[in-house]
Amino acid sequence: MTTPAPAAPPAPPAAPAVPWPAPAPPRRTRRALLWAALVVLLLVAQSLLVVLTLRHEQTRAQERTEDMASAVQGELRRRAQILLQGMQGLQSREVDTQPWAHLAELLLRSQREIGRIERRDAALRIVEAADSPFRSPLFQRMSRAEMALEAEVACGIARRLAAPAFSRSLFLPLPSGLGVEVVEVCVPVQQAGQMVGFTVATVLLGEWLDEVRGADPGRSHELSFVEGDGTRLARSGAVRGAGVYVAERVVDLPGAQLQLRVDATERGPSLIPNLATALVLGLSMALFGVVLLLVRDARRRAAAEEALAESLGFRKAMEDSLLTGLRARDRQGRIVYVNPAFCRMVGFSAEELQRSPLPPYWPPERVADYQRRQAERLGPGTGDASGPSEGYETVFMRKDGERFPVMIYEAPLVTGTGKQTGWMSAVLDLSAQRRVEDLSRQQQERLQATARLASVGEMASLLSHELNQPLAAIASYATGSLNLLEEPADPELLPSLAHALQRIAEQAERAGRVIKSVHDFVRRRHQAHEVIGADLLIESVLPLVRLQARKSGAHVALDIVQPPPRVRVDRTMVEQVLLNLARNGIQAMEADTPLDQRVLTLRVRLAPGAADSSGHGSTRWVLFSVIDAGPGIAADVAQRLFTPFFTTKAEGMGLGLSLCRTVVEQHGGAMDFENRPPREGDAAGRAGGTEFRFTLPLQAPRPAPTPP
Repeated sequence: MTTPAPAAPPAPPAAPAVPWPAPAPPRRTRRALLWAALVVLLLVAQSLLVVLTLRHEQTRAQERTEDMASAVQGELRRRAQILLQGMQGLQSREVDTQPWAHLAELLLRSQREIGRIERRDAALRIVEAADSPFRSPLFQRMSRAEMALEAEVACGIARRLAAPAFSRSLFLPLPSGLGVEVVEVCVPVQQAGQMVGFTVATVLLGEWLDEVRGADPGRSHELSFVEGDGTRLARSGAVRGAGVYVAERVVDLPGAQLQLRVDATERGPSLIPNLATALVLGLSMALFGVVLLLVRDARRRAAAEEALAESLGFRKAMEDSLLTGLRARDRQGRIVYVNPAFCRMVGFSAEELQRSPLPPYWPPERVADYQRRQAERLGPGTGDASGPSEGYETVFMRKDGERFPVMIYEAPLVTGTGKQTGWMSAVLDLSAQRRVEDLSRQQQERLQATARLASVGEMASLLSHELNQPLAAIASYATGSLNLLEEPADPELLPSLAHALQRIAEQAERAGRVIKSVHDFVRRRHQAHEVIGADLLIESVLPLVRLQARKSGAHVALDIVQPPPRVRVDRTMVEQVLLNLARNGIQAMEADTPLDQRVLTLRVRLAPGAADSSGHGSTRWVLFSVIDAGPGIAADVAQRLFTPFFTTKAEGMGLGLSLCRTVVEQHGGAMDFENRPPREGDAAGRAGGTEFRFTLPLQAPRPAPTPP
């Protein structure tokens, strides 16, 4: 403390009055004012220091309580998981090797919080039960039937969800006049996908807290389960909490929730010890420490804010650079967020989308359907936040009115506390994909048309040869008829003339059939899949196949199972496959196969194990085979046989077999081939022909109507 200055010496004798400035305030007054200001500042600083110290102690005590609440909450969840695992372990053991009662007793000894375990059938009837060996049976004062409501409710939830479920807490009176608070746990038992029973456990909340209390060795907190209004259900700890530092947590259990309260035993910090400590440390050191703490806290906060800003900026940059549209909606279906990709996709700005009561990208003609679908999606019971749902395809409208297909993947929007606030959607524009699919389909159709025209071109020479015979016969019979008419009247003239005219009509009809077969094949266009008999498919291409066969001196044999199976196919495409395979088989026999062995077999069978004509069986395929008697396919050619544009013919395009396999696979079937065994007596060991096979889906016959 500064000592006061000495008093001023006595004034000299008065002198004559002369003009002089007004005297300044005395130094003592100024010094007193400074001391007063200093004292006030010190009092304020000391008071603030004490207040800050007390609040700091309170905050630390509350933080310890909050940490204890979080630890107890996690321990409760862990113990609940162990409990469920133990109950499920009763289901995975074989009762024949270890009785259920023995396994239940082991579980009761390992988990002291379980008061009773029951094994129930699918109708919730008790089959077996075991009580805890550490206490008297629970259901003495009141029978189990009188206290079975909560267990039945929990089992009902478990049956519906096919998962374990906890019940609400209930008070169970004991013979001593007291009682315990318990919850029922129900675990469904399934065998081969069927619900066969339940395992029900009665958990004592007080014992549960005692087991969890091992995480608090200092016994510095009181643990309790409470109702929503604060009523204590069960507690643990010999010392009651002071009610000053209290933390509450919600323990989420399958099917139920428990509210946990952690109450610290310590009271508010006392004033005298903290004040004495503050005086000992000194005002200057305390203020300096507070400044350092504030500076450090400010730096940490600035660093955290900078890191948060960088994280938000990085996330925003990621969302802005996405090509996938993102859309967030609240529980009422209003749009609360869209990323730039979504705005570019629909042509509307984010402000327009958020301001509009109805999404402006909904086509007007589909608004009613979309509103109904959204109401179903956002209605009660649809808040399951287990994971994203499967995507669905729909149609949106751009700002200029263009409709375009989109694929939407939607999932619940859940906060960190587990609360669902809306729905998050990822939207993919399928316009480009649809254009590629249309282009591919058009190219496929062009290839099919090209192959069909190529087939018709190759058959042009066959038509000229085939039509020459009926046309020559028509000319001969016509000339003979004219000659008969020039002769004198003869009684036998009319029968001969009638015979000649009949032959002319037959040959003309024959030529017409040939032309009509080619005409139908060329003019037939792509059509929807239809159900048709396998024999009709063979008969449709048989005239064209026989044209080729007659030119090569081959014989066509049919081997069709009876009754002929029916298939659902695109008739035009499958006829093209049959015609290509038949022509290849006939051409393969032209070089080295003797005339008497040139037989082309068209065979239709049910695939092994397929359904028979009555509709019974295990598979659903019809097997078509085209078998020739040629020299077979060489190994080097077989490796590239189905490669597009690969051919062994000088005039071939190399698209026939590739197109055939594509058509079969589009119908869901498969196509392959094999060389047949050598003929008897063939010293060279050459193959006895080639068999091309492909499968088509079988159309099961409709069941016969049941007689009344």
